[in-house]
Amino acid sequence: MKKQKFIVMLMAIMATVFLASHCIAQKTSASDWEVLFNGKDLAGWKELNGKHKWEAKNGMIVGTFVTGEPNGFLCTEKDFGDFIFECEVNIDTLMNNSGVQFRSLCTPDYQDPRTKFAEGRVHGYQMEVDPKPQKWSGSIYEEGGNRGWIYTTAEINPAAQKAWKNNQWNKYRIECYGTTSRTWINGISCSNLEDAKFPKGFIGLQMHANNAGDPKGNFSVYFRNLRIQTTNLKFSPPDDIAVVNLIPNTLSLQEQKNGYSLLWDGKTTAGWRAAYKTKFPEKSWGIKDGELTIVPPTAQDTYKNEHIVTEKQYSAFELKFDFKITAGANSGVKYFVNDADASILPATSAQEFQIVDDSKIDSADITRKLGSLADIKASKKSRGSTKRIGEWNQGVIRVLPSNLVEYWLNGSKILEYQRGSAEFLDLVAKSKYKNIPNFGMASKGNILLENNGSTVSYRSIKIRELK
Repeated sequence: MKKQKFIVMLMAIMATVFLASHCIAQKTSASDWEVLFNGKDLAGWKELNGKHKWEAKNGMIVGTFVTGEPNGFLCTEKDFGDFIFECEVNIDTLMNNSGVQFRSLCTPDYQDPRTKFAEGRVHGYQMEVDPKPQKWSGSIYEEGGNRGWIYTTAEINPAAQKAWKNNQWNKYRIECYGTTSRTWINGISCSNLEDAKFPKGFIGLQMHANNAGDPKGNFSVYFRNLRIQTTNLKFSPPDDIAVVNLIPNTLSLQEQKNGYSLLWDGKTTAGWRAAYKTKFPEKSWGIKDGELTIVPPTAQDTYKNEHIVTEKQYSAFELKFDFKITAGANSGVKYFVNDADASILPATSAQEFQIVDDSKIDSADITRKLGSLADIKASKKSRGSTKRIGEWNQGVIRVLPSNLVEYWLNGSKILEYQRGSAEFLDLVAKSKYKNIPNFGMASKGNILLENNGSTVSYRSIKIRELK
């Protein structure tokens, strides 16, 4: 564990150094680029997994779908760590989708943990090529892994949906340095990911297997002008798109530029205390390996479950937090909490992002399920937006100055409501909060992590205040 922490820290430092020293300009000389495709044949490339048709044709790499074959990849024989990659992509609009693998691997003993695909499965990051109306081009997907979609442009960065153009060549750009991976299409910033899982690997071109309902036929995807730069790197400066940071308890340079700060430092109790008290609980919460975890009481323990709150109060804000639940667990993140009046329990006086094992909740009680505005409004989770028990989820609570509130789960918006609206007041009037004056209308308050006596862990708690 110590070695892993050291590696993650070292990679983060490397990313910072790279940005500080190389973000001055993007212009590079022609001699800095290595051409990955000679325009004549597939020298330097190898085919992995599905046996589709790959050929060099008219200065292009053309991949053509073969019915019945699984996902296939044409991959570079070389591996790359820190680099800038560019190519141009076009695709038949009836094809399912395609993608550009980067920092990807293929080892004889590796199996896809979800599909149990035979050993030797290609796995790693993929920049999506998507001709379908959902417009997910530029998103980052973990191909062959258990995390699936990591950065979904349609939800996290909707402006990127305008970048891809069907029936024409599109310029793809990928920058990787340290733990940072960023993508562009036609000069439009699409994704910004912080993750340490794949530090080095090959570049690959994907041929996606068609699903049962997809159009029939031998459709193709086209690549040209493939080149990579690994020396004299001049990375793009930080911009203002959202960041998905999967490195626990860290802030990337772009997150800092975007105004985020750590609400929990990952090591101490600084900035937090027990509700109604001045100190942090001694037994009911534990800190270990960068995780803040509820410690359920044993039969011998006399302490009660203790909620913890931030020392600071917040008005409009965006709160990000990772959480991991155990079977049967129940917790929640509350906001606009005020524990100054001991006669009003914070656990029953403020809005909540429900964190719970859905199998524990009766199916009829939908306002108590994961991601709901607890006891008021049910969340609408999309397929695949929830991780399995024991895996980390990322929640987001966004409270805008306009009093619009959004809940997000693993990159998908799952709930929205307007504080003070007729709908909200009507929902409150039908809930258990109906007798609390002005429920949910506080101008500011503390943020609370709820302790209901079951094991739930938190990390990467960060916030930015909105104006």
